[in-house]
Amino acid sequence: MPDRRYDVLGIGNAIVDIIARCDDAFIRHHGLDKGHMHLVDAGRSAQIYRDMGATIEASGGSAANTIAGVASLGGRGAYFGKIADDAFGKIFRHDIHSLGIDFGSLPVAPGGPPTATSMILVTPDGERTMNTHLGACVLLDEADVDQAKVAAASITYLEGYLFDRPAARRAFRLAAKYAHAAGRKVALTLSDGFCVDRHRAEFLDLIRGSIDIVLANTAEIMSLYQITDFAEACQRMAADAPLAAVTRGAAGSLIISGTQRLEVAPEPVPRVIDATGAGDLYAAGFLFGVARGAPLATCGVLASLAAAEAISHIGPRPQSELAKLAAARGVGIASVHQGR
Repeated sequence: MPDRRYDVLGIGNAIVDIIARCDDAFIRHHGLDKGHMHLVDAGRSAQIYRDMGATIEASGGSAANTIAGVASLGGRGAYFGKIADDAFGKIFRHDIHSLGIDFGSLPVAPGGPPTATSMILVTPDGERTMNTHLGACVLLDEADVDQAKVAAASITYLEGYLFDRPAARRAFRLAAKYAHAAGRKVALTLSDGFCVDRHRAEFLDLIRGSIDIVLANTAEIMSLYQITDFAEACQRMAADAPLAAVTRGAAGSLIISGTQRLEVAPEPVPRVIDATGAGDLYAAGFLFGVARGAPLATCGVLASLAAAEAISHIGPRPQSELAKLAAARGVGIASVHQGR
């Protein structure tokens, strides 16, 4: 088996997040579905950007946020994602390298689409409404999958948002093939209910044939199986994947492994400031724990702690070092850091 250089390698949409606060009237004025991710064209993206107030701009994208969380926990991360050689592409590359993450994906050819951007609108209740112009990020394909890096990662993490294009689906399957050939694990996040609606049959086929770990929320898992009984959805997930973690908002989360159901309490926060990145950071804590061989209960606590940090401020990336928060919480991070 190749040496393990990375705890988690993420494959996803490389996006620069542009975050601003707004009120519900702004959401209604622009005809947006609050709390969801909308795919928009360049003109619509520019219109929303013009109307936004003061913004925060940083590298983002769901899987990239997860790998940033892994790095904040003291883990070793790598990332595959497509950007352009433009101003936003330079922001993305600089930010992700500053975290110590291995990111060597080549940019699209000159004259191609620009680096993807996501206008993230945060309402006073902490909910986020995303408006994403995908640009260059959708052009990731099999040529971007580095076999040696996949083989060197304990877990390769696939972002459901990237699943729309056939080339990306082929890249996912190739990465899973490389990972399993090296004795590694493959994880998938369902990303969003709209993703599940678009790709239900293909997601199920991928999960049943190539996925070891599934990350989802309550709505996504029930949509995947088109049922309203959460317990039954969990039963079906247990039959399809060896391990799953399902977030349940204020109710915490549920870890599913065979017949085992492990309920994980949410980490308390004084106030939800911005829900952006909560699921991404939950995945970071959970996957980091799994990669380091921690008990599932520890993985769940790490996941809840990371998610709580994410929702305590504006933006999807940790602003406090997660490794220090875990140590202060007494999670047993020192033993986890020893690895395997």
